[in-house]
Amino acid sequence: MNWSELPDLAAVGLLAGAFASVARSNHTQVSRVWLTGWLMIVLHFGAFLFLSVPGIWGMLAESVGLAALTCAGVLFMWASVPHRKENSSRWILASLLVSNTLYVCLWVFGSAAGWALNVSAALIGALPLLVALSTMIRVNNPLRWTKIGLYCALSLFLLLIQHRPGNGKDLALNAVLFTVYLGCCIHFWYAYRRATAGAFITIAGFLAWASVFVVAPVTQAFWPAVAAHIEGEVWNLPKFVVAVGMILLLLEDQIQHNRYLALHDHLTGLPNRRLYQDRLASALERARRFETQTALLVIDLDYFKQVNDTLGHHVGDLVLQRVAVLFSSRVRRSDTVARTGGDEFSIILEEPTSRENAEHVGQSLMHLLNEPLEVAEHTVHIGASVGIAVFPEDAREMEALCIAADLRMYDAKHDAQDIGEEEDFPTGRLHPRLKPGAQDGMQVAD
Repeated sequence: MNWSELPDLAAVGLLAGAFASVARSNHTQVSRVWLTGWLMIVLHFGAFLFLSVPGIWGMLAESVGLAALTCAGVLFMWASVPHRKENSSRWILASLLVSNTLYVCLWVFGSAAGWALNVSAALIGALPLLVALSTMIRVNNPLRWTKIGLYCALSLFLLLIQHRPGNGKDLALNAVLFTVYLGCCIHFWYAYRRATAGAFITIAGFLAWASVFVVAPVTQAFWPAVAAHIEGEVWNLPKFVVAVGMILLLLEDQIQHNRYLALHDHLTGLPNRRLYQDRLASALERARRFETQTALLVIDLDYFKQVNDTLGHHVGDLVLQRVAVLFSSRVRRSDTVARTGGDEFSIILEEPTSRENAEHVGQSLMHLLNEPLEVAEHTVHIGASVGIAVFPEDAREMEALCIAADLRMYDAKHDAQDIGEEEDFPTGRLHPRLKPGAQDGMQVAD
């Protein structure tokens, strides 16, 4: 057995365990694919323990170790593809896994069958190219064509160099591994273009990992005395750097996700009350500075409780999600739609806006919710009561502005209930109309 690989196996095993622990709280497809890749790296080191075993078992260990190393890189690449859920991306993944595995196995076992090695070298570029060409109408991403170009260049290089006397075979294997991990570097740079420690360490680590397969053979060829004094573990350092970088990426993503959950409603994805108050305070500060107006709309769903009581909370949740989508589609990107209560939503309309614009938005939202909603094979009838307050006419402080909007919303709700009883509206329907408000001639919805 090659006991010199044991420390590296132990170190990578511990890093893979740490990675698995971090990935357990990050329930995403990316973390699962990364973990699979690191288990392949552990298999690579485990197989290389038996590299010195003579005969067929040693060759089998070498082929398993090399195949695991190349497949890990292909998985790392695929995890960073933005359209990996497309069937064509899965076919490209399968073609790269099969062609790379076939090549390294023939590299170990098939030294006498030159034609087989030529065919497998051609397949490395041809298979993904055929998939990309046949599906280019659906997916035509520059990252995909960069990868296809990289593997087509590799295929041509292998056909030219692999039968070269002397070191041609070794150069071919190093070219395969260099291409795989250079592809990882490119894919991670494309997917994680952000100024964080995790992104920098991972991208730099993959670049160093790919460079090993160029620097090591060049050093051995031109400076054999220097190469003899370099321990084998030195060439494995980039693997550990990448593992640390990936763990940092997962932690950064988890922190970002937790920050998002702290400021957004988990059901609708809208800003929650905390983020809403921060944005309202900022909007009012801008309005003071530039002497402009800001409108606040408070919207309460009139018959939401009946939906929950008759159809269940699951349907009620779907109704809230539908309402959130409807509201978000009817305001500008610069405005804020927030869920500030169980069935209460608030909208901040920033400059340019006016009381007339706010009333128009409120009436538009009322008409939307007056129409029946098809949710989970049920036809749901709900309505909305809207209260509107405008800064600075109705109030100059945030708390007073919120109170004014709330009071007008409750007035609208009470008036709507009275009208519904008099005109005998069905449960869940609201007849929208505008009536003069109590202050400044403002109109509120009822």
